[in-house]
Amino acid sequence: MKILIIEDETPAAEKLERYLLKHDPGTEIKACLTSISESVKYLENHQNELDLIFMDIQLSDGLSFEIFSQIQIKTPVIFTTAFDEYAIDAFKVNGVDYLLKPIRFTDLSNSLKKLDILREQLLGKSEVRELSQSFRKKSYKERFMVKIGAHINTIPVQDILFFKADGRTVYLYTEVGKRYIIDYKLEDLSEILHPGNFYRVNRSFIIQIHAIKDVLVYSNSRLKIIPPITLDKEIIVSREKVADFKTWLKGN
Repeated sequence: MKILIIEDETPAAEKLERYLLKHDPGTEIKACLTSISESVKYLENHQNELDLIFMDIQLSDGLSFEIFSQIQIKTPVIFTTAFDEYAIDAFKVNGVDYLLKPIRFTDLSNSLKKLDILREQLLGKSEVRELSQSFRKKSYKERFMVKIGAHINTIPVQDILFFKADGRTVYLYTEVGKRYIIDYKLEDLSEILHPGNFYRVNRSFIIQIHAIKDVLVYSNSRLKIIPPITLDKEIIVSREKVADFKTWLKGN
């Protein structure tokens, strides 16, 4: 999905972009604009390239409703604001939803799901099929951003051995034995990692195919995975997943 963000607060724009990519790694952020004037200019030339607009209501040069008086907006809009007094005005234009700041990831995801439902209700079955092909083409995460002290680095997925959940904290382990905290749950990772390369073996581990050094038959019809690095916790394939894991291991 191709999205335009209109937001004059840099931290809010960055957070929104991060949430959008977390919801769908295939999302393309076309631009982040901060004012009415530059938004009108951009939309005059590029509106037909957009699938959705996220628009803050209070911008540096006025209320974003002014944009609608200067140019016809045909693209769906999800409004964001720290105040709830503009809700009625938002739905008088192209607003499909209204998110109050600080925006939560679950609220954003629900808004995008709502947009999908509206599209399906308004379009015929053949058009929905075309929409699914163009907007919902599955893509998978290629790298993860990690913080190392005051530095921010990226780690390609091919350098990752596995992900481990320890309580509410999720760690990413690399081939060189380093681990980093990441802002994802295992449930989220299962949706954005390529299923041919990664498999969730139990509640605590998602493992990369090349991180399996050996597989041993374990007690109670379970399997034990031997990774290439030493861990303080064994990687056990839960009994109900053994058959599916073997199929995945074969590559079928």
